[in-house]
Amino acid sequence: MKEWLRFLIPLLATIALLTGITSFLVSKTSQSWFERDVALRSELAVNSARASVLRAWNLHDSGALRKQLEEITRDTRIAGAGVCAPGGSVAAMAGHSGLGIDCARVLALRPAPNDQSWHGAYPGTENEHFSAVPVHEGGIEVCVVVIIHDMTYAERRAALTRQFTFFALGALAITSSAITILFLRYVRRSWDTQIRRLLRGEGARPEFQPLRHDVQELARQLSAEFESSEHWNADRLRSVLHRHLHGEQIIVLANREPYIHERRSDGEIELVHPASGVVTALEPVMRACSGVWIAHGAGSADREMSDKNGRLQVPPGENLYSLRRVWLSQEEERGYYYGFANEGLWPLCHLAHARPMFRATDFRHYSRINARFAAAAAQEGKVRDPIVWIQDYHFALAPQLVRKKLPAATILTFWHIPWPNAERIGICPWHKELIAGLLGSDILGFHTQLHCNNFLSAIDRFLETRIDRERQSVFYQGHETIVRPYPISVEWPNSWAVAAPDVSECRHALITECNLKQDAVIGLGVDRLDYTKGIAERFLAVERALERFPELRGRFSFVQLAAPSRTEIERYRELSSQIEQIVERINARFGRGTYRPIVYHRAHHEPPKVFQFYRACDFCYVSSLHDGMNLVAKEFVAARDDERGVLILSNFAGASRELSSALIVNPYDLEEASSAFATAVTMSSEEQQERMRAMRQTVAKFNVYRWAGRMMMDTAGLRQHTRLLSRYGDRD
Repeated sequence: MKEWLRFLIPLLATIALLTGITSFLVSKTSQSWFERDVALRSELAVNSARASVLRAWNLHDSGALRKQLEEITRDTRIAGAGVCAPGGSVAAMAGHSGLGIDCARVLALRPAPNDQSWHGAYPGTENEHFSAVPVHEGGIEVCVVVIIHDMTYAERRAALTRQFTFFALGALAITSSAITILFLRYVRRSWDTQIRRLLRGEGARPEFQPLRHDVQELARQLSAEFESSEHWNADRLRSVLHRHLHGEQIIVLANREPYIHERRSDGEIELVHPASGVVTALEPVMRACSGVWIAHGAGSADREMSDKNGRLQVPPGENLYSLRRVWLSQEEERGYYYGFANEGLWPLCHLAHARPMFRATDFRHYSRINARFAAAAAQEGKVRDPIVWIQDYHFALAPQLVRKKLPAATILTFWHIPWPNAERIGICPWHKELIAGLLGSDILGFHTQLHCNNFLSAIDRFLETRIDRERQSVFYQGHETIVRPYPISVEWPNSWAVAAPDVSECRHALITECNLKQDAVIGLGVDRLDYTKGIAERFLAVERALERFPELRGRFSFVQLAAPSRTEIERYRELSSQIEQIVERINARFGRGTYRPIVYHRAHHEPPKVFQFYRACDFCYVSSLHDGMNLVAKEFVAARDDERGVLILSNFAGASRELSSALIVNPYDLEEASSAFATAVTMSSEEQQERMRAMRQTVAKFNVYRWAGRMMMDTAGLRQHTRLLSRYGDRD
C-alpha cells in the first residue's frame, strides 16, 4: 500500500491542480465568448432596424421609436433597450419590467469618441450586460441604441461547463489511478518472480542479472543454521566470520584491557588477567576473530610493554589480535571512570542502595575520553567501513562520535549492565545526551528483553524519534538503530576448566590453602568487591544458616574471593571496611580454634586459580542485588564437568532466567537463602547431577560464541542490506 501511495498522491495532487486551473480558464473563456456573442447580436438587431429608427428620429416620433425598440426586446434574453440622444437624454425606451436606461452613464463608458460600438457590464447590476451601437446618417452620428442583455443564462452555462470539466478530469484521475495500481502490481509480481528465479539459480531477465550474486549471497546468510548452537565454538565462529564477514575489520572499544602489565615491588613485570565480565566474554571472541582491542592502559608497566603508539600483540606468545592502549591522566581517570561512569551511571543502572553522584566536571571528562576513544577507533580503521564493537556504559557517547568520524562503519554497542526504566534514567542530568549517543549504533544490544523495553520507553519519553515496535528499531536523525536482546555467556568448552586439575586435586589444594577439615562443607563466592554483588547479605545468610542449623558449625565454611575494585571511590572503601567487620564478627561468634565459618580473601585471583576453587567447592552462591547477567554463575557451571555441586542464584541476576535448575533465592531474604544452604549441603548426588547436567546443556548451547555469532550474523545481514541499498536504491 505504501508503494502505491508514493505514486498515487503526487498523481492526484497534479490532477487536482490541473482541474482548478482548467476550470478557471474555461470559465473565463466562456464568459468572453458569451459577451462577444451578445455584442454581435446587438449590432445585427440595430442594423436591421436602422432605417426605421432614422425615419422615426427625423420625424421626432417617439412612439415609432418605442415600437422599434419593443420589436428588439421580444427576445427573452434582452432585458431592455433605449435610444439615447447625443447629449445623454433618453429619446425612447422599452423593456421587461419597465427597466430604465441611464444614457448618461452608458455614454460616459464610451472608450473614445469614435463611430464604433462598445459594450460592458451595465452599471449597478450583477448579471446584466449592455451593448451601445451608434446610428449614423450621412456620416454623422444621429443617436445611440443601447440594448441591455440578461446574462443569467450565460452564468448557468458556465457553471455547467465547470461541472463537466470537473467530472471529466475526476474520471481521468480515477482511471489513471487504477492504471497506476495495476501497473505497480504487475511490476511487483514481476520483481517477485525474478527474485525467486535468482534464488533458485534459474535465469532471469537481463536487467536483474547484476543482482544475482548479492541475492544468492544474502540467501545463504539467512539460511545459515546458527540457532543449532550446540555446535557453536571458536572454530565455528571463525568459519562464520570468514564466510559472512571475510576481509572485514573488527575494532573493539572497551575500558578494561584483557592483559595488564604491572610492576611488582621487586621490580619485575607481572602479566595480570583482570577480573572482569567484559574481559571474560570478549577475550575468547577476539581470539577467534582477531582484530583490534582498544582499551585504557591502566597498568603501571603498560607503557613499557607497548610500542610508541600504545600497540602490542596479545596473548603473549600467541599474537592472535592487537591491543591498542589509550593513555589517561589521573584527573581524567578520576572524572571519566571513577566519577561519571562508576559514581554516576553504575549505581543509577543498578537497583542497589547507593546514591548516584553526577558532577559537571566528571561529565566533561567522560565526553572527552569518549571522543579520544572514538578518535583511536578512526585511527585503527584500515578500511572505510570497519565493524566497530563498543562495550558497556563507559562509552555511551562513543557510537555517535565514531559515526561522525567513520560514517560508513557498522557500529555495534553492547550494554553489559541493566538499563533502568525511564523515570530512573531521567535522574541523570545528561540522559538525553547518553541516549542520543547510543543511537549512533546500528545494532544496540542488551542482556534481556526487559532492558530493551526500558530503553525504548526512555527514547519515547525523552527524544523526538520514530519507534518501530514490531521491528524493535529506532529512527533518529535519519539513522536506524536496531535494539535486540543478546544474553551474554562464557566460553564453551571452557579453556580454564579444561586446563584445571581434576576435582579431587582441586579440593585437596583448597582445603590445604584455607586450613579446612577434610570433610568440610565448602561454599564459594567469587566477585569483584562491589555493593551490587550482595556480599554483605551473603555473609549474613551464612550467619543465619549457622544459627538455624547447628550441625553445620565447625564443619561448614564459606570461602569468598573478593577482588578489590574502584578503591578510589569512598563508597567502595566503606563497603570493604563494612564487609571485613561482618567477617570478623561472624568468625568471632562461631569460630573455634582453627575453624573459621568465613574464609575471606580480599585479593585478585587469576582465572586458573578461580576455576580450581569452582571445582573444589560443594556449592556456589551468587547473591547479586541487581545484575545484568552475572557470568560467575555460568563459569561455575562450566567448571563442573563432574556434574556435581549446587548453584544458588539470586533471582535479581539476569542468569536466573536461563539457569532455572539452580536454587533461585531472594538474597534479601535471609531465611530463604540460609534454607538454600541447608538444601545444597544435603542434596543427593543424583539430584545434583540432574540439575547440573541441565544447566551445563544450557551454558553449552548458549555460550559466548553464540552470543558473538548472533551479533556478527546480524551485522553481516545489515551490512549486506546496506550495500544492496547503496547499489540499487530502496525499492520498497
